[in-house]
Amino acid sequence: MALKKVKGSIDRIFDKNLQDLVRGIRNHKDDEAHFISTCIDEIKQELKQENVQGKANATKKLIYLQMLGYDISWAAFNVIEVMSSAKFTHKRIGYMVASQSFHSDTDVLMLATNLIKKDLTSQNVFDVGVALAGLSCFITPDLARDLSNDLMSLMSSTKPYIRKRAVLISYKIFLNYPEALRPAFPRLREKLEDPDPGVQSAAVNVICELARKNPKNYLSLAPVFFKLMTSSTTTNNWVLIKVIKLFGALTPLEPRLGKKLIEPLTNLIHNTSAMSLLYECINTVIQGMQDHSASIQGFPTVMKLCVQKLRILIEDSDQNLKYLGLLALSRILKSHPKAVQAHKDLILQCLDDKDESIRLRALDLLFGMVSKKNLMEIIQKLLIHVQKAETIQYRDELISKIIEICSRNNFYFITNFEWYLTVLVELTRVDGVSRHGSLVSSQILDVAIRVKTIRPFAANKVAVILQNSHALSIQLRRNGMIEVLYAAAYICGEFGQNIDNLEAVLFSMLDPHVLHHPTHIQHIFIQNMVKLFAVLLSQVEEDGGCDAALQLTKTVQDKLVIFVNSSNLEVQERASCASALLKQLEKLLLKSTPVAVQFAALFKGELNPVAPKAQKRVPLPEGLDLDVWINDPPSSASESDEEEVGRGGSENSTAFYPTTKKESRPELSPEEMKKRKAARKAEQASNPNYLTAANKVLQQQVIKSIGWLKYFLTSW
Repeated sequence: MALKKVKGSIDRIFDKNLQDLVRGIRNHKDDEAHFISTCIDEIKQELKQENVQGKANATKKLIYLQMLGYDISWAAFNVIEVMSSAKFTHKRIGYMVASQSFHSDTDVLMLATNLIKKDLTSQNVFDVGVALAGLSCFITPDLARDLSNDLMSLMSSTKPYIRKRAVLISYKIFLNYPEALRPAFPRLREKLEDPDPGVQSAAVNVICELARKNPKNYLSLAPVFFKLMTSSTTTNNWVLIKVIKLFGALTPLEPRLGKKLIEPLTNLIHNTSAMSLLYECINTVIQGMQDHSASIQGFPTVMKLCVQKLRILIEDSDQNLKYLGLLALSRILKSHPKAVQAHKDLILQCLDDKDESIRLRALDLLFGMVSKKNLMEIIQKLLIHVQKAETIQYRDELISKIIEICSRNNFYFITNFEWYLTVLVELTRVDGVSRHGSLVSSQILDVAIRVKTIRPFAANKVAVILQNSHALSIQLRRNGMIEVLYAAAYICGEFGQNIDNLEAVLFSMLDPHVLHHPTHIQHIFIQNMVKLFAVLLSQVEEDGGCDAALQLTKTVQDKLVIFVNSSNLEVQERASCASALLKQLEKLLLKSTPVAVQFAALFKGELNPVAPKAQKRVPLPEGLDLDVWINDPPSSASESDEEEVGRGGSENSTAFYPTTKKESRPELSPEEMKKRKAARKAEQASNPNYLTAANKVLQQQVIKSIGWLKYFLTSW
């Protein structure tokens, strides 16, 4: 026995500790895997020792290897051996390793039940504490069921340290074994009035976490929590935050709580210097009391106080507090917009913040703060930020927000549509890339079609874009606003009579650079070019007669040639139709026949916007019954005949669906196959049209020669 002790002591001298393991891994960077494999073999040998000190040293090294990603589940039983040590230093190592490596599927956990029970009933406070700390990490439903009574009894311990630990772990017990909540609840409630502030804080945390799932079950605790909140002995801000959070969940369920809480919450908002507590008080007022604000005396005054305090949060240098302040303001904005609008200058300053999340939150606030009076000021500020935006996402958010604000409630806030159209045109000139080109295009179309008085201004405004499209097309493609040309072409075509420099716009739409635009824009260019030509033809024919009109027709027809030869079928078809129409006009003009009036009549009329649900509002004409058959229903006799034909039951059904039967062919003998092959070759030799290998080469050469000849004749 003595020899074994001596041998164990000698082995421990030469055992590597954790520091040696870490140092060795750092020194073996080239062959780290091999070194760790060797160390694991050594650890396995150490775990076979009878000495607990050696096993504890080995488990410490194992947990470090687990942090590096190695599996140590094979050593679970050895970890329990270290946990069962009578020495606290070893026991602490065992529980620490277990808390890191054990999980619900660990098989040996069932062996640890009695061991944990023994530690929970130990007279040593530290043994109980380390057992509670470790158990909270690897507790399972079975362990929770078997140990729930022992843990509940620890809530009545005379030592505050153990009571606090027991209360905290009870939350894990309830999650894994919900049946334990009902018998344990009275004791948990008692701990809310525990003389020790640590135990009291632990009980508040557990109940607040439980109440997050179902607050209604904890309404009965409202008097106790109210006493905690108003007590002068409660100096822990984190406890107050938890209590106020709980009241924020309970107040919507019980309206009378709002009247009771308004005074203490107002006092806390006035007096507290803790920003976290201030935010929770304001958040509770916003979330819990807005639905019952009519029954709470002085609630508007409290909301104004909240907005003033939130301004302090937003002006703080801490970015987190600034974000929370903006978030709370956005919630107040829904019910008290006037109180928030007074701080418009502060929100606009947030648009210059370095943090993009704060800028986006300020944008959301501005959306709700817009009125007819401040719309132009806010939009001008946003336009400046569009030009300065560094990221595509932020620039797109700004553009979409500008359009969303202006088009809100069918352009309710806009008093000057010429100004809004100018803003939309400015958005097409942004320097950076944007994904909202189609949105800007549709908005220009929407304004020009809806507002009749704006059409002359809109037509001339977008006509400038078309006239300079040869110079602007590169920038429009680069910044993603090329879709604006679609809207510009449509507006100029529909309202061409309002354009001042009509001829320049027409020829710019026929310029060869248009072929570089997307094909759907080329389609709309050709279609609306014809409308513009009809308007210009009327003016030219009226001023210069048929000769001037003929000259204009020939010029336009010459410019259409490049579109007729386009590789895109849709462009080619539209251009060909337009060219054919112009040829007919040319024939009539050669006979000195005025054509402008008849040609303009093709595009006469106005296309008004139609709401998506307009069809539902159309009244039914008198005498129209939509449930009556338009034609007489088929008779039953004809239906039965159709069924028979469909089934193929009639005698004449084969006339409609003839059936062909495959004839069985007899198999040929080898001699007959040879005869047929010889006859086939003789027929091929006598056939002058049959291509042999030599004839195929000759035919390919002839085909090539014909192809070159066609190309030459076409070019000539």
